[in-house]
Amino acid sequence: MKFGKKTAFAALVASAALVMAGCAGDTGGGDAGSGDGGSGDKMYIALVSKGFQHQFWQAVKKGAEERAAELGVDITFEGPAAETEIDAQLQMLQTAIDKGPDAIAYAALDPEACVTPLQQAKDKDIPVVYFDAPCDGDVGLSLSATDSKVAGALAAEHMAELIGGEGEVGIVGHSQINSTGVERRDGFVEKIEADYPDIEIVDIQYGDGDHLKSADIAKAMIAAHPDLKGIYGTNEGSAIGVVNAVNELGLEKGKLTIVGFDSGAAQINAIKDGTMAGAITQDPIGIGAQVVQAAYDAANGKDVEEFYDTGSYWYDKTNIEDPKIAAVLYE
Repeated sequence: MKFGKKTAFAALVASAALVMAGCAGDTGGGDAGSGDGGSGDKMYIALVSKGFQHQFWQAVKKGAEERAAELGVDITFEGPAAETEIDAQLQMLQTAIDKGPDAIAYAALDPEACVTPLQQAKDKDIPVVYFDAPCDGDVGLSLSATDSKVAGALAAEHMAELIGGEGEVGIVGHSQINSTGVERRDGFVEKIEADYPDIEIVDIQYGDGDHLKSADIAKAMIAAHPDLKGIYGTNEGSAIGVVNAVNELGLEKGKLTIVGFDSGAAQINAIKDGTMAGAITQDPIGIGAQVVQAAYDAANGKDVEEFYDTGSYWYDKTNIEDPKIAAVLYE
């Protein structure tokens, strides 16, 4: 299914309210590798994410748990320890299918590897909705996510402004397989190529979202391109890898313009201390809430939108304390 671009009704105001609310009730959310099913007397929705340890996924889990409590449903929330562990994620998906939940919400690490197991879910009449990244095929009914190409273009606009519209930049990506990595890269590249002819993207490398690998890539990129003006890191681990590289090399703060993606304490601190120029944040709590709502509606036979765009926002030193931005940041 190709998901059309329709905006979710969950606006920033709703996200702010979710941030302020506590995690109400026991919704059955578990740690990575866990996944006890529902109690049997409530609707049960199984969520399988791309990961579990990154703060982004913890924020998605928080939003999912809060919406589940509001709806009175049980959920489990699982994900592999790292976003490279495709086999582990597929095993979690298979286990979820075998439990026969009322609905499944899935964020695909590999859009092709999930086709066969999700067909099994469809054959069992289990509705499937996606969050963050879809699977190929025609099983999924809905996608709750950031429009990643729009977000990548927004990162490009700010990078261009920060480096004065000219010079060399590089990209440290987190994946060239799953849709978020591809689209955040392509949105950035296409915007630069279309609107900023005096900026050259001299290198694109991939560190799997691992901050150690990303740091090594960034150091090699800086060494190979002495005139490099900026690096764009396409997720939390990628961006922090670039920050760590700059610190390990002893570069003056701000000498290299770093634009990140996602939030988390490390990126927030790097922006506040001037190491990072700014970043794109999503609304992970809103993503979690929206996908549980979509799963709930699908399980009840209601129509759902093909695509719920939960938004993307630029933040830097100048607006990081703004209540609207603070509502979509997470530590």
